[in-house]
Amino acid sequence: MVKSKSVFVCQNCGAESPKWIGKCPACQEWNTYVEEIIVKKTPASHFSGLSSKPKPLSDVSTQKTVRIQTNINEFDRLLGGGLVPGSLILLGGEPGIGKSTMALQIALNMNDASTLYVSGEESDDQIKLRAGRIGGKDQSCYLLNETRLEAIISHAQHIHPKILIIDSIQTVYTDHIDSSPGSVSQVRECAGQLLKFSKESSVPVILIGHITKDGSLAGPKVLEHIVDTVLYFEGDRNYLYRILRANKNRFGSTSELGIFEMNEKGLKEVINPSEMLISHFSEDLSGIAIAATVDGNRPFLIEVQALVSSAVYGTPQRSSTGFDLRRLNMLLAVLEKRVGFKLATKDVFLNIAGGIRVTDPAIDLAVVGAILSSNLDVPLKKTHCFAAEVGLSGELRPVSRIDQRIKEAEKLGFEKLFISESHKKISSLQSHKIQIVMAGKMEQLVKQLFK
Repeated sequence: MVKSKSVFVCQNCGAESPKWIGKCPACQEWNTYVEEIIVKKTPASHFSGLSSKPKPLSDVSTQKTVRIQTNINEFDRLLGGGLVPGSLILLGGEPGIGKSTMALQIALNMNDASTLYVSGEESDDQIKLRAGRIGGKDQSCYLLNETRLEAIISHAQHIHPKILIIDSIQTVYTDHIDSSPGSVSQVRECAGQLLKFSKESSVPVILIGHITKDGSLAGPKVLEHIVDTVLYFEGDRNYLYRILRANKNRFGSTSELGIFEMNEKGLKEVINPSEMLISHFSEDLSGIAIAATVDGNRPFLIEVQALVSSAVYGTPQRSSTGFDLRRLNMLLAVLEKRVGFKLATKDVFLNIAGGIRVTDPAIDLAVVGAILSSNLDVPLKKTHCFAAEVGLSGELRPVSRIDQRIKEAEKLGFEKLFISESHKKISSLQSHKIQIVMAGKMEQLVKQLFK
């Protein structure tokens, strides 16, 4: 006999409670508990119909899996070479960041391989208009407006698509759960059923997921454990560039990232992000420094912009876009204490060009260079770039993958790269054409930059 009970479930983190409470003790959110009916099966059903038997590890075959190419090079490289048959991929991001556009581009670029695009949020006319703007072959792309899970799986079994796309997982519901679509139990059950379908049919399934106000994926945390790959779209909607990052990848590396540019025809791959993120001015401007950074396994150069001016009000302002504000305050304290620049009474504004966010500590030296350039109103040469971490005592600390940073700067025609003198033991630094300038402390660097 089937038993059921009523519990209250947090719609933010999935925590359960026997009664309604105002504040969730797990995620500290208010008014997120909703009553749901939980149906429990009899214990006997768990042991009926065993379909697999234990076998020695030596008997397991290790045949190489042929991946499915989406013909979007940045997306395939991020996954580790393409879609793995039978994998479940979760694509998350803020509203309007480009999740549905990316999924539709994948469906239209499959080279005559049939794809099933299931939309629970948009009509067929809206998807057709977007497909016409994006372009591509739409003869083998099937559209389905459906939110009931059983109907979606039935259509997928009938069509046998190469890829199944669900937009979005929060709109899908199953008849086995007595709760509204988007609830914790519905999202968990639907994801589990889609995982079972993908493994049995070897059809990769791409789920589009919304995120909450704090930036995490909506629904229970178990959703990220169920799927094989979790991809996040990052970037500001006011800028053109989007960064696709892998937070989890069972079939590839999580150190890769893909960079795209949003235009009227959809998301365009950025082959050389260094050239796109650096402004090209005919005259020298103060407050601009170029940093050689590495995000994941990918090196590229970015432009750091700083503005230092006298504080109009009593308390000086500190503002940072794309860079940690607390680290900016630390660097300003180092300049004040170790180098002797009086910046306590001045406003400091910092911006990373392109609307991207950088957490690489190697950008410290470029930030310091841009701040000093704006403070002294002396422009840095456009052929100079920086790659070093700044310590609290004013020393320049070494950074990882220095060879990749040097090669990227050399490829773009930079003539001089400033790094920490701790790299002097690396013999490969002498083989590069670019001039390597090493310094141990900030005082030495300031004398070389502003002679």
